[in-house]
Amino acid sequence: MRAIEAETFSGYGGLRQVDLPKPQPAKDRVLVRVTGAGVTPLDHTILSGGHPRAKAPLVLGNEGAGVIEDAGDSGLAVGSRVMFTGPYGVRENGAWQEWLLVRPDDLALVPDAIDDVVAASLPVAWLTAQITLTLAGFKPGKTVRAPGIGGSVGNSTYQLARAQGAGNVISTAGSAAKAASARELGFEDVIDLTAEGLADGVRRLTAGSGVDIVIDSIGGTVTSEALSTFAPGGVLITLGYSAGRRTTIDVTDLIWKGARMAGFSLFAQSPTAIATAWRDIIPLIVSGSVEPLVERVYPLGDAGEALRHLIEDRPFGKVVLRNDRHGTPIVH
Repeated sequence: MRAIEAETFSGYGGLRQVDLPKPQPAKDRVLVRVTGAGVTPLDHTILSGGHPRAKAPLVLGNEGAGVIEDAGDSGLAVGSRVMFTGPYGVRENGAWQEWLLVRPDDLALVPDAIDDVVAASLPVAWLTAQITLTLAGFKPGKTVRAPGIGGSVGNSTYQLARAQGAGNVISTAGSAAKAASARELGFEDVIDLTAEGLADGVRRLTAGSGVDIVIDSIGGTVTSEALSTFAPGGVLITLGYSAGRRTTIDVTDLIWKGARMAGFSLFAQSPTAIATAWRDIIPLIVSGSVEPLVERVYPLGDAGEALRHLIEDRPFGKVVLRNDRHGTPIVH
């Protein structure tokens, strides 16, 4: 079985293509023939040695999609198309391989209207977006800020909040080119941070009233600036740190506005929370109310270049690996 393994956690040079034994069916697992796998910032964190629980050698890949080849005792049907995320690629081998044993609770059925590449791009970003909105107390009419319109979590949060009746949704772009791309795709109220400060942009777009919810997947100074844009009773959920793990906050932003902030890990969510989120997300995708963005598809063997592209080129949309032995030809 072909797999892309991090032999060492030493950057892109630590990746190698290897042949591993095909996993054997197990009663408490579902054997999935992997057709596609997402590429995420978490893969880079692990490959750089920045995750305390990951141990090399390790097959990366925290999310994916495929076809059930052996259902174990799950009650699921062989041949069903599924997508998944979980501890794969972190505490055990992940989706950057041709077959994977997956826990039944981590699987969601994929409707016919969603193809393999899109399905592989969904689990981490879209589950994170929906569950954090729920935890933050989202209701129709609320004002939401989801920084990073070109990033997978920022974009999915923006789209889900808008589709579910937010009063206003605000995002940010780190370049004029990304701001222009956002406008071309119909994403409004995106602050171009090269032309306008965050606080000034939020003030302009909310007429000074501030935002009710911030879903922050970026960290660094973005986190501290987020607190200053709150409306009374604002909520910040923080879940990523691509802009840095450390920040400085003004606690008066929390005290005077009666605001709160909390951390989020998708790994810590219950199967019930995951299932509930999928029930909210999938109909919106099927109906076209939201549209997942896949920027580029690479063959499995080019996983290192795919990860480099995600981290260094910062594309607008998801990067996905397609298992070219298990599907139709790849179109770039």
